[in-house]
Amino acid sequence: MDQVDETAARASISQAQPPGAPTPRLNAPPTDNVPEIIISRLGEHRPVPLKVWQDLMPLDRYVLQKVTAKNRTERVSAAYDEIIGSTAISTHLRTQGGVHMVSITKKKVSHRRAIAESWITTTPDAFARLIAATAPKGDVLGTARLAGIMATKKTSDLIPLCHALALSHAEIDFEEDVARSKIRVLCTVEVEGRTGVEMEAMVGANIAALTIYDMLKSLDRGMSIGPTILLEKTGGRSGTFTSDRGAPSASVKETQ
Repeated sequence: MDQVDETAARASISQAQPPGAPTPRLNAPPTDNVPEIIISRLGEHRPVPLKVWQDLMPLDRYVLQKVTAKNRTERVSAAYDEIIGSTAISTHLRTQGGVHMVSITKKKVSHRRAIAESWITTTPDAFARLIAATAPKGDVLGTARLAGIMATKKTSDLIPLCHALALSHAEIDFEEDVARSKIRVLCTVEVEGRTGVEMEAMVGANIAALTIYDMLKSLDRGMSIGPTILLEKTGGRSGTFTSDRGAPSASVKETQ
């Protein structure tokens, strides 16, 4: 926030009629946590998620702090409705309702990476044809790899309000589970950007799995896909996330 010329402000106030009454100085609230006084004065029915608090304009954070400090019930409610509103439910919701694309303009560019997995399970016979590369439609895994990579670049066309990103890397790998006739699809995506690539990784893994289904369906129409989960993400303000439901393999065995 720009600094105010205190001398000029005092000179202007001194000319006011009636004279202005001084008020205690209130410093700008922190951005890394929601002040306890705001949480307690708003109560549990008017939540302020940390992500929402951090995305507010500095002046909005200041106003909320100032209004809650005075604790005038009607003004606290009005300020909350005006500044927070529906964004307490989701940052994709406008204060007064209606969806919008979240602005990432002021976020810092950082290296972001995400890994997602999906599984496809088929019959032993279809699995054997897949591994032997004798499926009727040709190179199943090669085609699925290409489809998954292409899908990561089309994510913003498929997911509403998802930002279009200039990806720096996208990769699809496969692992065989011979005993259970399953293929594990791993999608790794990276970008130097202002928002993460979790959705791109999950879309890539899913589309690769769907492509396997499409190319093997003449052998097995009862194939199942899933679960699809985010295994890991790094970068950005939220830092590192690692799923407790799975972990990327230390070395991925690619099936050609």
